Amino acid sequence: MNLGVLYALGAYLIWGLFPLYFRALIRVPPMQILAHRMLWSLLLLTLIILVKRHFSWLETLRRRPWILLRFSASAFLLACNWGVYIWAVNNGHVVDASLGYYINPLMSVVVGAAVLSEKLRPAQWLAVVIAAGGVICMTIQIGHPPWIALSLALSFALYGLLRKTAPLGSLEGLTIETAVLLPVAIGYLSWEGAHGADAFSHGDLRLRLMLMAAGPVTAVPLLLFASAARRIPLSLLGILQYLMPTVVLALGVWLYHEPFGRDRLLGFSLVWSGVAIYLGDALIRLAIYGSSAPISARRRRT
Repeated sequence: MNLGVLYALGAYLIWGLFPLYFRALIRVPPMQILAHRMLWSLLLLTLIILVKRHFSWLETLRRRPWILLRFSASAFLLACNWGVYIWAVNNGHVVDASLGYYINPLMSVVVGAAVLSEKLRPAQWLAVVIAAGGVICMTIQIGHPPWIALSLALSFALYGLLRKTAPLGSLEGLTIETAVLLPVAIGYLSWEGAHGADAFSHGDLRLRLMLMAAGPVTAVPLLLFASAARRIPLSLLGILQYLMPTVVLALGVWLYHEPFGRDRLLGFSLVWSGVAIYLGDALIRLAIYGSSAPISARRRRT
């Protein structure tokens, strides 16, 4: 099996189980969890770089400083995605979070078409339109757009795009992203600590270890995803990604007993229909051309 596919499956499975980790930290404010993800992730990544003695990329960064701007943008998108997801999980919106990641692959398809000039086939357009109908349906039913789902889908689609075209590898890129976010994280935690609200300082050993675990919990799937994004097309990443929201939805409905009545079922059904069309089309194309066929070749045969 393609190594990129294995990386993607590992990343999506770990992400699918994230609600279990964040719910264990439900006593900690979401912004503090986010700050600790930034802090401990950078420490872990720095340790990995030191152990591997991998410093050659710093010269590339020195000669091409514009790279920092690109990774600053991806860091911002990453922080938005992390923050919204943590808040959603710990405020009883796990099902809404799963919807975001059902929509995300279709959002990635649209982004790929708009930015990378990836041609969309009729079945892909149909899938996007039907899924959009599901979002509109839910908007009418609940009285406002499903902002959690849309925020997660758009931020991660754009993040995937930036990492797909990133000039550095996964380890280096994620290190830069967390380094960019570090001053904000330290500043916020210092502010909370000065006001006696820092959960890490006042928590027990278990809580501190759980927050420190945010480093590997965050870095491992992101490294897997970034490695996968550089090895396989965005369309294939989109197919594999459905593992994640399926696991998240199952946790939300069966473990956390969030409401999933007829109103939500109707909107989800439209989204799932779009997903089924997209998956069916993608699987047929993969069966015909194979996952290793060049993207350009697939476009010529379309």
